[in-house]
Amino acid sequence: MPFYSGPISDHFDGEHFYNPRDGATMHGTGSVAKWLLTRRPARWRKWIDASAGPTPPERVNDGKIRATFVGHSSVLIQLEGLNVLCDPIWSNRASPLSWIGPPRHRAPGIQFNQLPTIDLVLQSHDHYDHFDVPTLRRIATEWGPDFAVPLGVRARLTSQSLARDSQIQEMDWWESADAFDKIRVTAVPARHFSGRGLRDRNRTLWCGYVIESASGTIYFAGDTAYGSHFAAIRERFPEIRLAFLPIGAYRPQWFMGPVHISPQDAVRAHKEVGAATSIAIHFGTFRLADDGEQEPVTELQRALNREKSAHRFWVLDAGEGRDIP
Repeated sequence: MPFYSGPISDHFDGEHFYNPRDGATMHGTGSVAKWLLTRRPARWRKWIDASAGPTPPERVNDGKIRATFVGHSSVLIQLEGLNVLCDPIWSNRASPLSWIGPPRHRAPGIQFNQLPTIDLVLQSHDHYDHFDVPTLRRIATEWGPDFAVPLGVRARLTSQSLARDSQIQEMDWWESADAFDKIRVTAVPARHFSGRGLRDRNRTLWCGYVIESASGTIYFAGDTAYGSHFAAIRERFPEIRLAFLPIGAYRPQWFMGPVHISPQDAVRAHKEVGAATSIAIHFGTFRLADDGEQEPVTELQRALNREKSAHRFWVLDAGEGRDIP
């Protein structure tokens, strides 16, 4: 399946996308084998019993922003009378198959039928724990929303008949879409990788998003390692009211560091993007690395405690929604 063809850039060589050269390099197959042979994953409960959270409001207006943490990297953002869903996954596994692959350790924090009308879906990249076709098919059938995606991911949607071309805004880093009512969405750099099989590694781009509106500016980091892009985002968007930053799947750091930030680096990122409030994502649902179920949250709190000044960096329970100061 063709994904993307376009001009060569500082992160595209004509066939594959790649990260900027100012950070750690991703490991090859030898390192993957070393990790798999030597890994000692910390403990997770097989299943975390928790009831669904309260049903979100249908719409939020009057300059308010409300965020609901569904679980993993799935979040519902409500502002300006619009409902935006980021990296939604309601499936039981982050996998192309229903019987193998990383299973959920807890249910989504809100049930699918509790969702309000979804107007826009933001997809940060095409990994299975972020781009979940069964969930996207349910969303497309129920509401037929618009989509914002990085370069190459349009083909993922159209090949599965999940959206028409007219519903999709496909963007490179720093490109903006003004097609969405009352908000402006910009794709921003992330340090990660892409692919869903053995032959499509890095054939599509990965990104975060910045949402600008009269209610304020929101940054959704998606999946990313630490890098200079956080400071670059602040240069272009100096007043971020809310940021969503990943904290999990970071151990062992020698292996995961090039693609995932640690809780300590999440605090650095929070400061560098200048967010008034940050909310933790990418933890507590799928065991994707060697850190324990509670370890990202514990290490985040330790990192915050070492700071001499207070920072508003929230950890929400799955299903919890909050109004943003």
